[in-house]
Amino acid sequence: MISDSFDMESEAIITPSSFFGEKGKICDIAIATFSREIFPAVLKLFENEKIGEMKAANRIKPVYLLDVNNLKIAFYLSEIGASLSGTDIIEVNWMTGAKKFILFGSAGSLDKETTKGKYVIPYEASPKDYIQIKNAEVMENIFKALELPYVMGKVWTTDAIYRETRNLVEKRKSEGCIAVEMELAGMQAVCDFY
Repeated sequence: MISDSFDMESEAIITPSSFFGEKGKICDIAIATFSREIFPAVLKLFENEKIGEMKAANRIKPVYLLDVNNLKIAFYLSEIGASLSGTDIIEVNWMTGAKKFILFGSAGSLDKETTKGKYVIPYEASPKDYIQIKNAEVMENIFKALELPYVMGKVWTTDAIYRETRNLVEKRKSEGCIAVEMELAGMQAVCDFY
């Protein structure tokens, strides 16, 4: 499993405190989207304030605090790819104290009959071996309660859109994957570590 290739026994040599100082405690929930269209639409819809920035060599990205019916929620535009989106989770957790993360975006379908017109709720993601996605059942219960169309299934976390070969697509489909994306397995591994 992806988490088995990391040292889960000792502490990290670089921590968010090096960049952000003491850990913050602003809210318990963070929501991120991968969509540059949805991000500004949410900011227009809800009262918000900028509470911090994630900085890297090639960008500065704001983090906002939304007020949704008196519930404080951190909100940001996630980077694409497992490494960067995982780093975003670590930094937003450190800045805000949020421990519950909801991330949503798009994925490629590997089974159009199963996924057409539905949200995909992944319960496993595969870079090599499968990693369990915690709280998939919680999301399923929410979708049931809201009567939203959905399907649960395995997804394939690939390292780049241009590396999806015919052989790998067929292999992942034969393993039961219904969609392909580029972040989930890495983000879950980060969450498992922290």
